[in-house]
Amino acid sequence: MQFTLFSRKKRVVNLVINDHSIRYVELKQINPPIPLHWEERLLPTGIIANGKIVDYETLSNILEECITDWKLKNRQVRFLIPESFVIIRKVSIPAEVKDDEMKGYLYLELGSTIHLPFEEPVFDAVVLSRGEEKQEILLFAAPEENVQEYMELLMEAKLDPVAAEVSPLAIYRLYAHLQKEQKQEALLVVQFGLSDVNICIFENTIPFFMHHLPLEFNGEDWDKKLNRFGEYELAFVGEKEQFSFQMEDSYKELNRLMDFYRYSLHQGKKQVSKILLSGDHPLLEQIKAELDNRFDVPVQMIAFEQGETELPQAFHLALGLALKGV
Repeated sequence: MQFTLFSRKKRVVNLVINDHSIRYVELKQINPPIPLHWEERLLPTGIIANGKIVDYETLSNILEECITDWKLKNRQVRFLIPESFVIIRKVSIPAEVKDDEMKGYLYLELGSTIHLPFEEPVFDAVVLSRGEEKQEILLFAAPEENVQEYMELLMEAKLDPVAAEVSPLAIYRLYAHLQKEQKQEALLVVQFGLSDVNICIFENTIPFFMHHLPLEFNGEDWDKKLNRFGEYELAFVGEKEQFSFQMEDSYKELNRLMDFYRYSLHQGKKQVSKILLSGDHPLLEQIKAELDNRFDVPVQMIAFEQGETELPQAFHLALGLALKGV
């Protein structure tokens, strides 16, 4: 099932920009997916905060350097919209509204029967069920102003943005692509980053709800070190006790959402059946061990290997974006 805010099918590169890095992946082939190139550039603290571009000029200069160094000028690009901007809503609309009329109908209903926390949204919708009088749809929406700012950033760097989506859909696409068989499951997808945790529960391939949890991030707590491949890795040098407190809050939020899903939404008759852990947090293996200890459901991480190619965990999100439309 495809979700897109806007798209057209052409060969593209896949770019992920978050608060502390710029990454891209380009595929050599799609089936099976084999990455051809991938690159990363770490960002100084404060250029982007909670998805919002704070220092546009500096970010633009860094991105242009990346595009030149990685030889991506004049390429089409997919990108992710920060989760802090995006909301998911279930909405009921008349059954007679056709698919090609849906966006027009939704625009007309904004502010009357459909209420969003921002004006002038960009959105997409997918039909969940159809009845004789009503159809239930899943609405994805984000402020057009914020999406447009990222598009302008890319265009100024001599890129042609052709598709955008949110990270839970991208990482779920990679997970589903690598599964030998599709199972009926309630999958909690949790992405741990340095400055946020993104949580999304999928019911049988459909994102049920999404939650964004910002984390307090101090760049001075992390030291950049070169590994044996000549790539920078982040090593924690801050107060371990403070870090533990912050992680504890994240684990409690996960537990709260799992209980909400089980008891408030399903009256104890249904619960999360698996946790899919992903993200670019440098201590992701430690986080997995903690989740294994705290929760009774299995915790899985994506392991991507094709031949001799082992793509680092931090690039899985861009790889899921690359599989869009496959």
